[in-house]
Amino acid sequence: MITLNTKEKINKSKMRVGRGIGSGKGKTSGRGVKGQKSRSGVAIKSFEGGQMPLYRRLPKRGFNPISKQIIAIMNLEKIQSYINEKTINPSDIINIELLKKLKLVNKNSQKLKILGTGEIKDKINIEADLASKSAIEKLEKISGSIQLKK
Repeated sequence: MITLNTKEKINKSKMRVGRGIGSGKGKTSGRGVKGQKSRSGVAIKSFEGGQMPLYRRLPKRGFNPISKQIIAIMNLEKIQSYINEKTINPSDIINIELLKKLKLVNKNSQKLKILGTGEIKDKINIEADLASKSAIEKLEKISGSIQLKK
């Protein structure tokens, strides 16, 4: 039978270190003698004795998704300016291959997105992976066509 006096103490009080020889944790307060770890204000969590630490030996991977698709973005005003400069022929089908060949988009881009900023005057045919609603509306208004790849 357990009475109140024989039950172990549930709420143990915190050990107060450095409070005299009689406490059992006086003088060095359980930190041993000398050395960096015995001092206050020490932070040597990832220190490996001068060896190149693990977090610096491994490559950075952070927030760069490995399977990220690079999407080339083209505004309608940009396409119009290229037509005005005679870089792009309006009778050609404008697609990512043509833009890569003319070095107007990055060679590493995998998809092409057409955005509707600016005005377009020439009737053009575009082949893209993605397009904004405003871009599609503006192209339909001038009776141009846009094919979206699935």
